[in-house]
Amino acid sequence: MPVQLAIGTAKGLFLAHSENDRKTWTISGPHFPMTGVYGVCIDTRSATPRLMAGVSSSHYGPTVAYSDDLGETWQEPDRAPIAFPADTGATLDRVWQLSTDAEGRIYAGTQPSALFVSEDGGQTFDLVRALWDHPHREKWDAGFGGQAIHTILPHPSDPSSLTVAMSTGGVYRSTDQGASWTASNTGIQATFMPEPERFPEFGQCVHKVARDATDPSRMYAQNHHGVYRSDDGGSTWSSIADGLPSDFGFPIVAHPHRAEVVYNFPLTADAMRFPPEHRCRVYRSADAGRSWEALSSGLPEGPFYPAVLRDAMCADDADPAGIYFGTRSGEVYASRDEGDSWTQVAAHLPDVLCVRAAQV
Repeated sequence: MPVQLAIGTAKGLFLAHSENDRKTWTISGPHFPMTGVYGVCIDTRSATPRLMAGVSSSHYGPTVAYSDDLGETWQEPDRAPIAFPADTGATLDRVWQLSTDAEGRIYAGTQPSALFVSEDGGQTFDLVRALWDHPHREKWDAGFGGQAIHTILPHPSDPSSLTVAMSTGGVYRSTDQGASWTASNTGIQATFMPEPERFPEFGQCVHKVARDATDPSRMYAQNHHGVYRSDDGGSTWSSIADGLPSDFGFPIVAHPHRAEVVYNFPLTADAMRFPPEHRCRVYRSADAGRSWEALSSGLPEGPFYPAVLRDAMCADDADPAGIYFGTRSGEVYASRDEGDSWTQVAAHLPDVLCVRAAQV
């Protein structure tokens, strides 16, 4: 089947399309030129795929646009689809995350940290008040990239269960369709805190969370220093950083249909945001983080300095799965064999903020 790759950048959205099993790509764009596209979604739940993009314009402000013809044309709702109620005193800065669930809902994670939900295909979104009104919210701080919900993980079979993560604040879970929320950070360090306060209830700068393909109770987290796994739905976390050259980084990606397979792109440290040894390598674990292997066939061999951001790495839903990542220097790489080998899809793009891929 054809595969669509959506590449959100600091200066617009680029679309890459492959008709021949991801061997070659045609690229269009920029769509929404000179805007920041932090969140993209390829919704394949119906016969006609819908592309959605969280677009941040310095002139027109943030919005969510959608396309039902793979990016040939784009539409926006007549009114701003995401807006904070007046009584919150908050203003939408940008949309960081767009995610769908099996019940037909679309979720949006925003800056400032809030969760919105749409029941009408993205035409309108409602604020999830229980999370916004959570007593912890006033103490959620901004990470280096802003204060935002960047991870939304609906449970694949339990519509009452939903997990989100934010910087800073950490992981929060709901088991009652968003009516109440519990901080779920036990075992995750806040390395920037004084030693006696390294394991707070909340306040961790979690960079990204992914859910295992076959066991919904197993999740993986990349923290601001720390790589973790939870085997109990996020109630507790344990380190899986042994075997990685560094425990700092931004993305973590679970294989779409193979159990215990997870991908990571480490950086040296929070104050040294270059790949370890200045080498471009993706790390893959086939045993839920108990061991890791470096993948670099086809990737640049020389000194390599760019970082990969939290949403700039993804997998498609094909078999074998395609794995993708984009860099802050505008290169995009793809693997059509689950990471064993890589080819370059695009170069010289603006700063890559997010990538998403799916069979269409």
